[in-house]
Amino acid sequence: MQKDQFQPDDVLAFWFPESGHQNSGETHGAFWAERMYGGMDGVIKTRFADLTRAAAIGQLDDWAATPRGRLALLIALDQFPRSLWRDTPAAYGQDIKAARLALEGLSNGHVGALAPWEQAFFHISVLHCEGPDHLARIDRVEALVDQIAAILPAPISLFGDTCRAQHNRVRNVIERFGRHPHRNEILGRISTPDELEYIAKGNFPHLKKIEAAS
Repeated sequence: MQKDQFQPDDVLAFWFPESGHQNSGETHGAFWAERMYGGMDGVIKTRFADLTRAAAIGQLDDWAATPRGRLALLIALDQFPRSLWRDTPAAYGQDIKAARLALEGLSNGHVGALAPWEQAFFHISVLHCEGPDHLARIDRVEALVDQIAAILPAPISLFGDTCRAQHNRVRNVIERFGRHPHRNEILGRISTPDELEYIAKGNFPHLKKIEAAS
């Protein structure tokens, strides 16, 4: 596997097509639904499997030198594994690295150079990453939600409310359990009685339908 065969634009052109999705609530809602509910799985498995593996073993770390390169690497570390290795522990194997990449992008100003829907994936990666400081990290990126909402184009301005609601849903889960209980079976973890009750309801943040932002 030669790292030079992969370029950030390969990821960005695929994940953020210039389709005009931001011009209406309906098309922007479809943009998110396709990415959040497995609609990209097939293409990622056929076109981006080697790239995802290269990112996972650190061969693409130099992408993080620029804002758009960092964004592409973040997608390859946080989003692509969830499709390539869905329902296996490997789906979450790059979460720590992705969260660190996102937090560094907040500190060094890279996030501010991106479109609001691109910035949202920095927020998502932090919400994804479990760990003892999970709640503190969620609170740290709360301001990013406000930043995203402030720069959304008028046709999708209500997406800010969607982003805020998702932030709060995940925060409530982590405050209650300290982890994402829906991963317990995949990761071989024993669920507590409270977690079993939560899992049985199936009302997980990552399955929450994204309404059209109009």
